[in-house]
Amino acid sequence: MKATLTTILLFLFTLSFSQNYKALVVEADAFYKNKEYKKSVEKYAEAFSIEQKSPEDLYNAACSAALLGNTKIAFQWLQLALNRGWSNVNHLTTDSDLKSLHNDKKWPQLVSDMQKVVDAREAKYDKPLQAKLLALFEEDQTIRREYIKAQKDYGNQSKIVDSLGKVMMHKDSINLGKVTEILDKYGWVGVDKVGGQANQTLFLVIQHSDLKTQQKYLPMMREAVKNNNASSSSLALLEDRVALGEGKKQIYGSQIGYDNETNTEYVLPLEDPDNVDKRRATVGLGPLADYVKRWNIIWNIEEYKKQLPEIEAKSKR
Repeated sequence: MKATLTTILLFLFTLSFSQNYKALVVEADAFYKNKEYKKSVEKYAEAFSIEQKSPEDLYNAACSAALLGNTKIAFQWLQLALNRGWSNVNHLTTDSDLKSLHNDKKWPQLVSDMQKVVDAREAKYDKPLQAKLLALFEEDQTIRREYIKAQKDYGNQSKIVDSLGKVMMHKDSINLGKVTEILDKYGWVGVDKVGGQANQTLFLVIQHSDLKTQQKYLPMMREAVKNNNASSSSLALLEDRVALGEGKKQIYGSQIGYDNETNTEYVLPLEDPDNVDKRRATVGLGPLADYVKRWNIIWNIEEYKKQLPEIEAKSKR
């Protein structure tokens, strides 16, 4: 009995530890988006005092540090990102967030070191397929960064946001054709074949597609998660999007709606709100309260349950 209790307590401690890390990263990312780089760097530093496993988080932290002008810690976090598996040298060298580092004598060496590590790591990769997927990743994310920035600068109802939305839909359509061709030919290609970011591209493009396409490839992604070729946290987002598309409630609370009348975001219809954090934890997602902060949503379960009928009616309009 003591051993069992110890195991349970250790699990709960580890879970809490992980959620604290994720909560801090969410805050750091929110500060970055608000151009509060000092606070972003502080939150990232706090998160990394807990763990330093995610190359993506380390890379994003380095961007905040570079924008703040703290080159020392920016290089430190970029090196750690490299050590943990960051592999997109092209993104590193073209990312405008890191421009302040380009004239530093450490920059050429960092790029060279990263290229050597990447070359060794990717010796068995399908290079043409990886390059194709990385290019699609840039296409998918670049237009979304522009769109989100325009929303923040000009408002959701502005002409520029509407115009960018149409451009985004057009690009999504082109990207989808390329990704479905890959999926139909190779299946859900794993990290071991194309690297982490290229692998993530498959999910991103399918996530941004129409319901029929999402339904078609959802079973393939479920199988990919079982085979460690896709992440369970990404699958959770796709599960939510498909559920809502089918007129059901989402499971993990990942999908956010926008109310044009109040100009506010809200959590779209959610199944069993009381236990959402338990479900999120099983797929590697942090607490919902931390996740929704990026949309300035204050998560109150009891209030949400009262509003749920209205939210469901709103989502069906």
